[in-house]
Amino acid sequence: MKFMKLGSKPDSFQSDEDSVRYVATELATDVVVNVGDVKFYLHKFPLLSKSARLQKLIATTTTDEQSSDDEIRIPDIPGGPPAFEICAKFCYGMTVTLNAYNVVAVRCAAEYLEMYESIESGNLVYKIEVFLNSSVLRSWKDSIIVLQTTRSFYPWSEDVKLDVRCLESIALKAAIDPARVDWSYTYNRRKLLPPEINKNGVPVDWWIEDLAELSIDLFKRVVSTIRRKGGVLPQFIGEALEVYAAKRITGFMIQNDDVEDVIEQRSLLETLVSLLPREKQSVSCGFLIKLLKSSVSLECGKEERKELSRRIGEKLEEANVTDLLIRAPEGGETVYDIDIVETLIDQYVTQTQKRDELECSEDDINEGDGFVSDSSKANVAKLIDGYLAEISRIEPNLSPLKFISIAEKVSNFPRSSHDGVYRAIDMFLKQHPGITKSEKKSLSRLMDCRKLSPEACAHAVQNERLPLRVVVQILFFEQVRATCPTAKPSLPPSGSHGSSRTTTEEECDSVTATEETRDKTGSSEKTKAKGVVMSRIFSKLWTGKDRDGVGDVSSSDTSESPGSATTVGDKSTPSTRRRRSSS
Repeated sequence: MKFMKLGSKPDSFQSDEDSVRYVATELATDVVVNVGDVKFYLHKFPLLSKSARLQKLIATTTTDEQSSDDEIRIPDIPGGPPAFEICAKFCYGMTVTLNAYNVVAVRCAAEYLEMYESIESGNLVYKIEVFLNSSVLRSWKDSIIVLQTTRSFYPWSEDVKLDVRCLESIALKAAIDPARVDWSYTYNRRKLLPPEINKNGVPVDWWIEDLAELSIDLFKRVVSTIRRKGGVLPQFIGEALEVYAAKRITGFMIQNDDVEDVIEQRSLLETLVSLLPREKQSVSCGFLIKLLKSSVSLECGKEERKELSRRIGEKLEEANVTDLLIRAPEGGETVYDIDIVETLIDQYVTQTQKRDELECSEDDINEGDGFVSDSSKANVAKLIDGYLAEISRIEPNLSPLKFISIAEKVSNFPRSSHDGVYRAIDMFLKQHPGITKSEKKSLSRLMDCRKLSPEACAHAVQNERLPLRVVVQILFFEQVRATCPTAKPSLPPSGSHGSSRTTTEEECDSVTATEETRDKTGSSEKTKAKGVVMSRIFSKLWTGKDRDGVGDVSSSDTSESPGSATTVGDKSTPSTRRRRSSS
């Protein structure tokens, strides 16, 4: 820490009880200065030679009736008795020491006493300004200490622009090339990845932890000044916000129920949200979700939650399932806030559509531009599948309608398989056994049985929680896949040309009808019935193929996608039919 010594005479100030201070000298005092509760018995000449304000006060004062001393009062001097004492010692030429902790108080007191160069050359205001400019504001930590001290001396510190000068000094140092950093700083963080280090071993984010010691109002002013002056990348500003939040917001660590603390924390969080850089990559999705969780528990305003939801929607693919498990406020219908997750998905879908429209409108769009979007959508689909599985397990009040509503929002997103959808549905059926058969069917429609892996199919065909119609479909697709790996199995649609209902659908319905007597049928009998029906389905299917003269199963009309119509009497050549099946 920098310091400055003024004066050369020994300190001869003494105390007589706690409220009396005097100068030990043979010369009798002739003025009493009341500063708060403390009386200073001093001499006029040294004081009046350096303070214009004391000159004016003494000129208008009256003599004390009990003594020959003039008595004046300055109850509102910044810094109180300690600051006035330093100013008085300077007037006497006694040794005083200025440092980062007391320089603001003395500077404001000197301003109050009008100790300017116009009164005497080399006066206290001038001396302090030299100390500030040559030492304090050139020091990183001293600048922070002085800035923190200015809060106690408002508006005097603002009048002499101490706060502004400290802000400028801190912002300039934060933006400096790390190779030029030759002062001490605090850096105790341990990262999974080593920080970017320059050749002198100084991390580029060396300044962040020291700023976390500031109060939120000063932190806001520092960050705003840094952003205004430039020179610091947005991701480092985002990192500074994250470090500050981890240190200051109780909700990031433990829950705090004190009303005053909650109000303070709410204000702090709302301020941090307002400071978030606009750049998408400036803050992590995990940090934004932590802010969102805290905003829910602290009951922050709608605007803050809306902004956080929008920001998270921009990068939802970076989140994980645990991030989305957000506790709902007490007294709600559910333990976890499912609506807010639905909002995040809506934000992602909306912004994805906007980005896709923007890309499509550009003339120079290239072939690879859509790949990132598809990859992002696939990641989000996987995330939501995992979320639905987990929320189904831990949320007893999750309704089938809410489950379906969330799942349908990402139903058109690309997936390598539907195993995640199946796991989510199975978990819901397991944890909510009381739902109706109609609700089970609605849930099962979310899953494309053709896109299940062999492992998922093996599990599903033995899963008694699934509707039997779904199990039959899975068995059918597995049989087709086993018979001809190149085929694209699908159930023929209802309303196909030539008949009102297809053979396969009729057989599926016969299996579905067994649901009515499921509880009355033994396990071996159900297995036997399922085997008989499946035998009939496959027998009729293959017989139909032979009747149409189809020798290659890859050209089967079962390879058509749902919703297409196939005429039984199609006279296309075998080569044409093979092309259709491969398309």
